[in-house]
Amino acid sequence: MAQSETQHRTAGGVEYELTRKRVRNINLRVRADGTVAVSAPARTPLGRVDEFVAGRAGWIADARQRQAQRAAAEAARPVPDKAAALALFEASSARIWPLFAEIRPAPPEIRVRDMRSRWGVCCPAKNRITLALRLAAREPDLIDYVMLHEYCHFVWPDHQPHFWALVARYMPDWKERRARLRG
Repeated sequence: MAQSETQHRTAGGVEYELTRKRVRNINLRVRADGTVAVSAPARTPLGRVDEFVAGRAGWIADARQRQAQRAAAEAARPVPDKAAALALFEASSARIWPLFAEIRPAPPEIRVRDMRSRWGVCCPAKNRITLALRLAAREPDLIDYVMLHEYCHFVWPDHQPHFWALVARYMPDWKERRARLRG
């Protein structure tokens, strides 16, 4: 299959966009705007895809409600401009970097980007941390959590138990902060 084929369908009262792709399973995602995207293998019968979506109608309704609540909460938090966000992030980095000074002789470059699906990205090879602009609208302790999380990626690139043990070593309440960040 060279191209993906997309069509709009309805099942169980749910309108969705079906894309045929080179995937092994049927995948469902509720986008930030509340639309539903489904990808399915080319040979999966349409009835099976419709059944899959209809069977998850309750979950989809809940996900849409969570998306709406998240959008309302974000609208209530004014996002500063990139220069102000960078200043906030650099202050956070200055608080976190001393914990890692032995392994990072120079603090990383901090960048700001308008990201929707992530709070931050660490690039150890370039000694760089990029943070989402919308993070600047959050509380300073949550910014510090994301900053520490990204710094820990300089030591462990994955999210295995050793990574979380390092996060917990420097921030014992990281789970509570992460829950607040996601809420």
